Amino acid sequence: MDSRSLLLVLGMWFIFVIAAILNGTFRVAFITPRVGEYAGHVISTVIFMCVLLIGTYFFLGYLDADLARNDLLLIGAFWLVMTAGFEFVFGHYVIGHPWEKLLEDYNIFKGRVWVLVLLTTFLAPWLVQTYLRK
Repeated sequence: MDSRSLLLVLGMWFIFVIAAILNGTFRVAFITPRVGEYAGHVISTVIFMCVLLIGTYFFLGYLDADLARNDLLLIGAFWLVMTAGFEFVFGHYVIGHPWEKLLEDYNIFKGRVWVLVLLTTFLAPWLVQTYLRK
C-alpha cells in the first residue's frame, strides 16, 4: 500500500470517529429516552456496525486499489487499534471516566455488545471486499 492510501485509511478513520460521536449523540438524545439504556446501547451498536460496513464499502470503492487479504486485515487492525486507543484516551483523560467504567462496555457477559463494533471495525475491510465488492 502506498503512502497516499495510508493517509486515506487514516482519514476514513477520522470520518468513523465523527460518525461514532454523532451516533452516540443520537443514542442519548433520541433512542435511549424512548427505549431505555440497554436497548439504546444495542440499537446504537447495530446502527454503528451498519455505518462501518457502508462507510467501508464506499471507502474501498474510492480507494480503488487491488488489496490483498493481508492489506485489508491490516487496515482493519489499524482502525481497531486507533478506535480502542481513542476510546480509552479520550474517555479517561478528556471526559474523565474511570478505567472501570470504560472497561464495562467490553463485558459481553453483562449484555454490553460494544465489542461487536470493534470486531466489525477490524473485519469490515475484508468482509466488504470479499463479499460485497466483487
